[in-house]
Amino acid sequence: MGTDMKKRSSGITKVGRKREGDEKIDARELMTDEELGLKEMDEIPHRIEDVERALEEKTGLNVSFDLVFRVMEFGTKKTAFFFANGFAKDTVLTDIIMRLSHLQREQVVPDTLTSFLRKYVSHIQVEPVEQFDKAVNFALSGSTVFFIENETTALVIDAKNFPGRSIEEPDLERVVRGARDGFVETLMTNVTLVRRRIRDPRLKLELMTVGERTKTDVCIGYISDIADPKLVESLRDKIGKVKIDGIPLGDKQLEEAVIGKGWNPYPSVRYSERPDVVSSHLLEGHVIIFADTSPSVMILPTTFFHLIQHVEEYRQTPFVGSYLRWVRFFGIFMSLFMLPLWFLLVQNPELKPPGLEFLGPQKEGKLPMLAQFMLVEVGVDMMRLAAVHTPSPLTVAMGLVAAILVGDIAVKTGLFINEVIMYMAVAAVGMFATPSYELGLANRLVRLAMLVLVAVFKIPGLVIGFSAWLIWLSMTRSYNTPYMWPFIPFNAKAMLSILFRRPILASKMRPSITKAIDKRRQPENDSPEPSS
Repeated sequence: MGTDMKKRSSGITKVGRKREGDEKIDARELMTDEELGLKEMDEIPHRIEDVERALEEKTGLNVSFDLVFRVMEFGTKKTAFFFANGFAKDTVLTDIIMRLSHLQREQVVPDTLTSFLRKYVSHIQVEPVEQFDKAVNFALSGSTVFFIENETTALVIDAKNFPGRSIEEPDLERVVRGARDGFVETLMTNVTLVRRRIRDPRLKLELMTVGERTKTDVCIGYISDIADPKLVESLRDKIGKVKIDGIPLGDKQLEEAVIGKGWNPYPSVRYSERPDVVSSHLLEGHVIIFADTSPSVMILPTTFFHLIQHVEEYRQTPFVGSYLRWVRFFGIFMSLFMLPLWFLLVQNPELKPPGLEFLGPQKEGKLPMLAQFMLVEVGVDMMRLAAVHTPSPLTVAMGLVAAILVGDIAVKTGLFINEVIMYMAVAAVGMFATPSYELGLANRLVRLAMLVLVAVFKIPGLVIGFSAWLIWLSMTRSYNTPYMWPFIPFNAKAMLSILFRRPILASKMRPSITKAIDKRRQPENDSPEPSS
């Protein structure tokens, strides 16, 4: 610190002497030695040899085998291309080089930079860059940087060619009828899929960068005259303030950095890999967030009831869609409460209503009932994990061996009773019927907690568990939005839209939860409809 103060004092004294002599002040003399050094490092060197030396220090050029620095002469001007080998589009660069190779000196001298930029670098996306660090970042992001001898400005040629898979239907959001395209790991492809569906000039897609080392591209998408500007500004501000070395896992790490829900198992955003689902939410006033290398998109704000909707409901008639929705509601309810309720009736047979006396085990197992439930829960999770890590051709065989043989042997040996296996299977089916994978896992943890409470406290345990679960979700907020809306706080019109799939022409207003600027989905008529 003392050395730094001396250097700053030295600079001030030097400026003072300049003023006393009425000489012109050089702005560079106002800087300390460190500041001057950083500025010089951030400038693009004049000589190509110095550029190469700076790249060796900055990026490990000639150490990292995938970095290419190609020196060439065009019109007697020495130039160099710098790019990452796996990112560059060879055909584009070859076409540019072929055109440049025919240049004569008088074509590029004296106005060299302008000549290359506006006449001879034959590519649609070319922009100048004056900072050396920015040029390096562009190259490591997939672009090609074109350095020119005796020029402190380089040209960035956007000739990216990211490796990636082809567009295909998402595994988690399949439909019987509908579009078969889904997001991939390339940001530009994902943005294009949404832009194709919403050809509105008011659709805004803002690009940001997150991560000191990964420099991951993040995109905020919204429709400017629909989305809540406060929500957009808040997201923009929070993403800009994220200080982290990187988010190699993409969207999930970005969610934790921006939303920060801690240990709450319930998802605070909705993920979707379908462009049609994301586009529908944009038209409702939601804001979406893309993260490069992630095939799923975050949707904000999100409520509990957003997470239990599926696009298949909107691919059928309203009546059939409503039926499918109620079947899904029933499955989710069974996955949450069927096992605790059955366990409670087993412990308290006097609670069984008339006609349901058959409920309960016909014989006792060798293990306590709660232990059976816990072991079967863990067993189902083990089968799920094994299915993920098993090669696809062997998945079916593994499932048959684990589910049928192991389950049958466990029952025959008396470790488990038939009813536990059956009800656990029904609960597992209900969990897998939940559209949101994250919500299904959170519900499983709640079910385990309720089983323990019922085993310990019986009837009060179930009441306490259900009440605590409902209060907990009611107090949860998804980016300042009530998680249980429209149930808590209650909104009758919006709740009706949740319970029944309404015809498209009957949905005239956008959900009030998004606080949309333009609240109407359709032109006004004689009888305006209140916002839901």
